[in-house]
Amino acid sequence: MQALVFESGRAGVRDVPRRRPKRGFALVRVLLSGICNTDLELVRGYHGFSGVPGHEFVGRVEGPAASRWLGKRVVGEINLGCGACDFCGKDLARHCRRRRVLGILGHPGAHAEFLTLPEANLREVPRELSDEEAVFVEPLAAACEILEQIPVPGDTRAAVVGVGKLGSLVAQVLEDVGARVTRIGSGDTAKAASYDLVIEATGSPEGMPRAIELVRPRGTIVWKSTHHGPASFDGAPVVINEITIVGSRCGRFEPALERLREKRVDVTSLVSGEFPLYEAKRALAAAARPGARKILLRPEGGR
Repeated sequence: MQALVFESGRAGVRDVPRRRPKRGFALVRVLLSGICNTDLELVRGYHGFSGVPGHEFVGRVEGPAASRWLGKRVVGEINLGCGACDFCGKDLARHCRRRRVLGILGHPGAHAEFLTLPEANLREVPRELSDEEAVFVEPLAAACEILEQIPVPGDTRAAVVGVGKLGSLVAQVLEDVGARVTRIGSGDTAKAASYDLVIEATGSPEGMPRAIELVRPRGTIVWKSTHHGPASFDGAPVVINEITIVGSRCGRFEPALERLREKRVDVTSLVSGEFPLYEAKRALAAAARPGARKILLRPEGGR
């Protein structure tokens, strides 16, 4: 099968063996995958990654023959837990100490013609959702995770730092629950120390210093960015102003699917373009351009 492969800081499409699904796993034909900022960081060296990247996808189950998922259109939770630890026992496989992560850590990803995932990770896509909508379930779930971690009253004054794909999804989710949201790009001005809640979603090490400037005393910062280089900031204002910082990563897929089904979030306007999988190198270059929105990859047969 064809797959995008990262190795030693280089990216290329090549033929790789198709994985056979282990017991309890499904074989999924990828219909569409989305290039994420994490993918761009991986090719720059984040996590020392090599292999097949990609964790945003929609696909159709093609095996095994006895699977109850056969023929269904699906998305999939990206964390593969051990199933035996205390976190897995609390339905928190995304924090399993021995977890593997689709296209990020120890498990080949979605920028390929096929992938495998545990059947327990799969979620069926409602018929009324297009592939182009369904491919956003994973990043939208990450945005919805904020509501699972902290209370967001309807009168919350919130700032989203970063106006890219994730920032836009976060802003829509917060507005959906009644927050008053200000979107702040790299060149935008905003009043310092005036926001109850600041979401840092820049994908850049420079995002946290800006977030610390914007949050009010005893306010909360939700830190969403992951990047190859470390973030550097003065911690004194965090202590002096008693700021709460919450790290936030993956989320459950059900709230995202519900919002998409009910048309409470617009995702299709976030798509910049679509490329066939064999042109993945060109797609990565397009995704890395300043101001780029979501770039999608479609394998041959992915319709």
